[in-house]
Amino acid sequence: MAPLLALSLGYFLVMLDVTVVNVAIPDIRTSLGAGTSALQWIIDGYSTLFAGLLLLGGALADRVGHRRTFLAGLAVFTGASLACALAGSPGPLIVGRLAQGAGAALLVPASLGLLQATHPDRAARARAVAVWGAVASVAFGAGPVVGGLLVAGSGWRAVFWLNLPVATLAVALTLRHLPPGAPPRRGAPKGDPFGQLLGVVGLVALAGGLNEAGARGWTSPLVLTACGLGVAALTTFAAVEYAIEARGRAGGRRAPLLPPSLFRIPRFAPTAAIGLLISLGYYGMLFLTTLYFQQERGYGALATGLALLPSVCMGLVAAPLFSRLAARTGPYPPMAAGLALGTVGFLGWLPAGPHTPYPVLLFALVATGLGQTLTAIAATAAIIDATPATGAGVASAVFNVSRQVGSAVGVALFGTLATTASSFTDGLRLSAGLAATAFAAGTLLALALVRQRDARTELPS
Repeated sequence: MAPLLALSLGYFLVMLDVTVVNVAIPDIRTSLGAGTSALQWIIDGYSTLFAGLLLLGGALADRVGHRRTFLAGLAVFTGASLACALAGSPGPLIVGRLAQGAGAALLVPASLGLLQATHPDRAARARAVAVWGAVASVAFGAGPVVGGLLVAGSGWRAVFWLNLPVATLAVALTLRHLPPGAPPRRGAPKGDPFGQLLGVVGLVALAGGLNEAGARGWTSPLVLTACGLGVAALTTFAAVEYAIEARGRAGGRRAPLLPPSLFRIPRFAPTAAIGLLISLGYYGMLFLTTLYFQQERGYGALATGLALLPSVCMGLVAAPLFSRLAARTGPYPPMAAGLALGTVGFLGWLPAGPHTPYPVLLFALVATGLGQTLTAIAATAAIIDATPATGAGVASAVFNVSRQVGSAVGVALFGTLATTASSFTDGLRLSAGLAATAFAAGTLLALALVRQRDARTELPS
């Protein structure tokens, strides 16, 4: 359990800081005199750099070693958390949050690569992925509650001081219990600096544009420019990667940052698409339900966090459930079941109104939380199973990029619908219908993967 605990603690920090800072924003505004734009980048800068550098982090993990990259990510994240805790003005706090995102982009792909290496047995790996995903779910769900308690007791800086002892424990466990891994290979292909630049520019511009779309609107010149730059850079990136891989087959000495052959692995691309769909639906709706409880119901930050707990802490149920199901069926049937449950759960938001009793909403909260978490754990296990150990870092980075992009699109799209509809609850219901549609599309993809697996199993030997 010690290696798994080390990896889970790293991911715990990444997911906790997605939500814990949101509760501290009012105190940060008062303490530092931060304006609206600065506050937005204190929240969104973290996820923007996280998404933008994931591919680079995955490639570094595969190239220089997963443990080395994981420790580097923890070091960057810890140093950035210290800088955030000591910040005396909005500027240094924004820089610290950006650095936190960079550290997260290093440690998440590396942690999945280490998880694959330390659990070679498929059944044991499925159980490990379940624990890893459950810890992330608990961290994400505990963020608003932990943040509310820390801010109320010690002020906003406490949400960053908390990261230091957790990261120190993760580093100690990693050094003691995780193998150093193989040294870099002699004669390995050279890197892909142009592809790295294009990938970082494209993903940062796209994630930043999508983050800004929620506040500025889709027709804002800044949003259109950022999204256009992101699409252009990523299109060029794809062409460069195809060219480098083709030259590599002809004897070239460079290796692509993202090998296009990765998408020719059976079941890889559909699983990555499912990651995008579940994040679009769930996190887009989570953004609106947070506003629903605060704006429509008048809940405070701590009360809102407690109201959302039945949804965001479903990892405690999904992890053991997935372990039992996957041992008999593999990851794809639980994935399809989770998506189907989430589809029905989002439909439970359709009757929601300003005065809907909270118990009426419990089914929607539980079903969407359990469906999303069960699907995410199953998809993570499927991605690890589908890819070779030498490409685990890049493969997990692609999956996490798809989830980050889906989350950014969902928050921006559903936020726009909520502000342009005739009332907030009308926008909430429309968004719930779109979230159900996204999960239903994912269900069809997962069922197709189940049929592909069954067809291959039935082929004569």
